[in-house]
Amino acid sequence: MATIDEVHGYIRQFITSVGVDPNTCFNADSKAYYLKKGTASIEIFISSHPQNDNTTRNYLRIFSQVFRVPNDNKEALYRRLLELSDQSLGVKLTIQPGTDKVYATFERDINGLDANETATCINDLGLWADYFDDQLTKEFPPPPGDGNQAHG
Repeated sequence: MATIDEVHGYIRQFITSVGVDPNTCFNADSKAYYLKKGTASIEIFISSHPQNDNTTRNYLRIFSQVFRVPNDNKEALYRRLLELSDQSLGVKLTIQPGTDKVYATFERDINGLDANETATCINDLGLWADYFDDQLTKEFPPPPGDGNQAHG
């Protein structure tokens, strides 16, 4: 069973392997790592969730904002988000509550997690986030002058 400290070590090991100093991308206040993978900005952290049986489950959580919900054509976008989520093999598309921000999201209980799987999870999320950003922008182009849908 992996501990929270071990998983933080796996995350730091991955970040180091891509040529980034983990100390420069760790935010102590949010207890999260922030880095770029391709065009994707990725947030990585561990969250703890109390269970009804008085235990706690800890999850590796990885997010990347990939799009913003447009003012028009929302129904078609929501359908497309569900279709893309069905194809993404472990990564889901979510909308942050109270916002118009669409995220590529990966979550996994840390029980049994190792360094190789941690690296695979982060890499996969980065690849899917790049794909989703490109695909959604192509299918739902932003209005002129709106810039990149994912940011702002």
